[in-house]
Amino acid sequence: MTNELLQGFAQAKKITKKFAKTFYLSSLFLPKDKQNASYAVYAICRLSDESVDQLNDFQQQNQLSQIEQDIASAYTQKPLNNPLLAAFRQTVNNYNIPKEYFDELINGMRMDLEIRRYPNFLALKDYCYKVAGVVGLIMLKIFGYKDASAYDYAIKLGIAMQLTNILRDIKEDFARGRIYLPQNEMQQFNISEFQLANQENDQNFKNFINFQIKRCEELYAQSQNGINLIDNRFCRFVVLTMKEIYAEILNVIKKNSYDVFSRRAHVGKFKKLSIVISILLRGKYR
Repeated sequence: MTNELLQGFAQAKKITKKFAKTFYLSSLFLPKDKQNASYAVYAICRLSDESVDQLNDFQQQNQLSQIEQDIASAYTQKPLNNPLLAAFRQTVNNYNIPKEYFDELINGMRMDLEIRRYPNFLALKDYCYKVAGVVGLIMLKIFGYKDASAYDYAIKLGIAMQLTNILRDIKEDFARGRIYLPQNEMQQFNISEFQLANQENDQNFKNFINFQIKRCEELYAQSQNGINLIDNRFCRFVVLTMKEIYAEILNVIKKNSYDVFSRRAHVGKFKKLSIVISILLRGKYR
């Protein structure tokens, strides 16, 4: 490996360690080549995501366009004067990751700049596919799989994780002017934007959040069969660990009486450790 690639993968690892602590810890179980590939992909995804929330509208559009151009350049044979992009190029080439996946990811990030409300779950699901389902497909390329049916399960797991993020971050997203909850379902449960603004956790809201949680739990349950289709047992372990830790966020929301306003659902270090130990003891990843 050249010095440029070593520098690029080291930079990607640093970004992953800083911003994705849970994934970083579980990734230590991965074979070295899959570790590096995962870090390179995460770093690019993180840079895309950061561009949405940290700048003004004009700067965000320009930043996303720049990232889109950088990704496109990685799929060419042109020289790259960027170690991180060089590491990314080697990853997409080695694992035959289609550029279309990253095109969809960027489209999803643009939706964050242009769309503030989602009329129904079908529209929200499309957004979740673009920003998280395709990430599942990308990781599946890196981890390897036994059967093409694994693709559908990877998408479901990605969507479930994104929906979990949405439920956890209702308060923070509303402060940014975004509501990622299906508008028609809010109406069905008699939930108004005024209620979100006033952070009212009444029975209607609890019923509404419980309905959303059950949808997530169903997707997590369906994704389990896909984990069994991943080739490498260490990769299976990592995916299973991420799935169960994310699913635990839903349990925390329930334990907090569905109050996502006064406290953010968080899975502590000891609980994460107990989940890892439980998976190891059960041996379900083997």
